[in-house]
Parts: sequence; C-alpha cells; structure tokens
Amino acid sequence: MATAGTKNSLSIRDNRTGREYEVPILDGDVINAIDLRQIKVNEDDFGMMSYDPAFSNTASTRSAITYIDGDKGILRYRGYPIEQLAERASHLEVAYLILKGELPTKSQLDSFVEDVTFHTYVHENITEQVKGFRYDAHAMGMVISMVASLSTFYPDAKEVDDAKNRWQQIVRLVAKMPTLAAYTYRHHRGLPLVYPENELSYTANFLSMLFKIGTKEHKPSPVLERALDILFILHADHEQNCSTTAMRVIGSSRSDPYSALAGAMAALYGPLHGGANEAVLRMLTRIGSVSNIPKFIEGVKRKEERLMGFGHRIYKAYDPRASIIKRTADEVFEVTGRNPLLDIALELERIALSEDYFIERNLYPNVDFYSGIIYQSMGFPVEMFPVLFAIPRAAGWLAHWEEMITDKEQRIARPLQVFTGPAVRDFVPISDRR
Repeated sequence: MATAGTKNSLSIRDNRTGREYEVPILDGDVINAIDLRQIKVNEDDFGMMSYDPAFSNTASTRSAITYIDGDKGILRYRGYPIEQLAERASHLEVAYLILKGELPTKSQLDSFVEDVTFHTYVHENITEQVKGFRYDAHAMGMVISMVASLSTFYPDAKEVDDAKNRWQQIVRLVAKMPTLAAYTYRHHRGLPLVYPENELSYTANFLSMLFKIGTKEHKPSPVLERALDILFILHADHEQNCSTTAMRVIGSSRSDPYSALAGAMAALYGPLHGGANEAVLRMLTRIGSVSNIPKFIEGVKRKEERLMGFGHRIYKAYDPRASIIKRTADEVFEVTGRNPLLDIALELERIALSEDYFIERNLYPNVDFYSGIIYQSMGFPVEMFPVLFAIPRAAGWLAHWEEMITDKEQRIARPLQVFTGPAVRDFVPISDRR
C-alpha cells in the first residue's frame, strides 16, 4: 500500500528507447497486464507482453471463493478455515457455502438437501451407456463421458445467462455425480446397478450404491460415512488449479456446465493432478516394509526415486488438509482394520519432517499422502481415486463457473503466444521439394 507522499504505481524505464511509463498498482501487488501493451519501440509494434509458462505468476480472475496462503498452510472456503468446516459441517453444507457464498440456515440447508436428493436419479439411457463400456474401462473415462452426455438430456443448460436455470443445472450435477461414480464401480465388478436410496445422506447413499448386495439394505458404518464426508469437504475446492482453470476457460465460451465440467474432469484425470494419491499407494507398495525405507530415502536424495505425496505447487508448509486426513485415518482403521501401508507412510513422514534435506525443499506431506490409504481401506480400487476427487470438486468447479459467468470483466479466454516458427516462406511445388 502506498504511504503518504508516494504513488501507488510502478515506474518502468525502457532502456531500448529511454522512455518511462507509469503503471497503476491494483489490489496491493497486482498490475493489469494490458498496461504493458503501451511499451513499444515503434508505434506500429504490438507492444510489450509478459511470458509466463504454466501461469506461475499470472492472475486471470478475481475470485471470492477460496483463499490459500501456501507459506502459512492456510486454506479457507469463503473465509471459513478448512479445519472448522471439516470438524463441524457436512459436505452438502460446505457445497452450499462454496456455491452461495454463505453458510446455509437450517431451512436453506434442508431445501438444498431435498433438491439434491430429488435429482440423484439419472435417465435410463445413461444406464445403457454404462453397459456399453468395456469391463475394464477406466472409471474416470466413463464418468467423463457420462457427464458430457448429460448435456444432451438438458438442452436448456445452454441458457447460461439465466440465473435460475444455472442453479437448476448446478443442483443436478452435484446430485448425479455420486450416482454416475457408483455405476462405474458396479460395472467393473459385473454387478447390477443400484439405484439411489434417497432416505440416506449424500455419502451414505453413495456407499449404499457401491456396496449393496441383493435386496438386503446396506447400512454403511457411521464412521466411514463421516470419514468420506470429511474427505469430500477437503477436496471441494482448491482455488485456480489446473482443472478449475479448465472449467473457467471452457465456460468462458458460454459452454453448458456439463460440457465444461467434463473438461475439468479430463484435466483432473492427468496423473500430475488427480492421480497423485494413486502414485503414493504404488510407491508405498513398492517400498514394501519399514526396513526398506532408508534405501528408498537415499534414492530420493540421489534423485533416483520420487517421494510421492510430499510437496505442493502452492503449499510451502504442512498442507492443512493432510493433518485432518491423518486424524481421520485413525478412525477409519478402527473400523476397517489397520492398513499395513500406514506404518511405511508414518515413517516416511517422520523422516521428511526431521531431516534438513526435506525441510529445506519444503517437502511436507500433502492431501494425497494419506487419502489413498484411507480409500483403499474403505474398499475403493485405485481407478476410483480420481472419481472420488471429482465428486466433491464438482461443487468447487461449478462455483467458479458461476463466478466467471457473472463477472463482467471476463471474456472468452484467449491467451497470447510468443511465436517461434519460421518467417514467411513461398510455397514450393512437390516436384521441386528436397
């Protein structure tokens, strides 16, 4: 912030021309990138632009949804610390908060839960689509396809400037994601699809659709139901990550939310984004036992091995979600039995938090380090992990989509490039080419 006698601006001197430019500083430490365009050598030049691969230092939007301070390990949804929400709220309560901006009253939450519950069923044509996939089709690919298909069932979803219509589609997507996910699980196992039980809670209904056998009622353990609810809360949003950016970019063309969300899921499908907890499980399984950890750690230091589940693009301290998940793991294992990989994970964490090599590199456990162990203990196969990520993240994606649609500063996304190809060339007939 500018002090008395100073100006809240940036002075830039172009040493090529000797000209000086003044650029306003906005919102603390931000400049408007388009203000650089005035810096030119000649009047017919395009003007200066910034080069920022992977958007490491570029803000493309103003957002009021999620706040992260990676250096201090802070994560807040709409101002509420993630620790308080995970301890006291339900997933649908947090979804409402993320989508609407405020925690719901009792009547608002009851109405939202009722609306979501009403829309858990999907068209029977979707069940036929499920049966058309190969028995070994990846769960994420299946759900992406089915979400995209939903846009053909709801053509009114294209009316994205209608607020009431947008909310209708948002509720439908939040409601149907667990149903689609459960269908993929059942398909993989050659089991008949289970329809939603709308008397159950959001997560209990999901667990019932997964694990119910025959006509016998399936009552999931309250501990596992609550653990899954907590995991859903922790994954509900995480600011402008790869998949959220994909959701916003696709949505900027005024695409319907089903198509945009399918694109966001495709981004999450990548192993560098939604596949990290699967990579952690494979690493722990390959290590095999606590006695093999010292050899593995030496391999990490020689850069011959990768320590999966540690470090984060944003967090330079302990990921606040990881400490919550670690506590949740203990409760889950009391029901499912102790996962043998946990001892390996705990020893890896102990070493990483005590040795200078890892501390100096900010290699602290992240949310993916323990989530895979919990999911595996609850009976989920690894191919379901990114789907379990996508179910709760749908609320965050849709909140960002809605925010982008209503932001008057936003236009269709169209980044620039630094062209590195050849200059103009004349066409050569094929008979003369060498």
